[in-house]
Amino acid sequence: MKTKLTLRLDDTLVEQAKTEARRRGKSVSGMVAEYFGSLKARPQPPAESLPPVTSSLAGVAKDHSLSIEDYKSYLRAKHQ
Repeated sequence: MKTKLTLRLDDTLVEQAKTEARRRGKSVSGMVAEYFGSLKARPQPPAESLPPVTSSLAGVAKDHSLSIEDYKSYLRAKHQ
């Protein structure tokens, strides 16, 4: 079953997509479908394959509740 999908894009981007579709001999819808299909085909790396530094930081702040204001305050202090 095919379903219609409406996308709202900048006019320039739409023209670029149409130009690329013509160059490839495809429709814009076909290119979008291929792109979304490729996302599912990409294997997601397991968490244990993260670089050591990233693995050591994963979940470090999960038990802390910080607000946007806390973060802005930290940045102001850091860059004074």
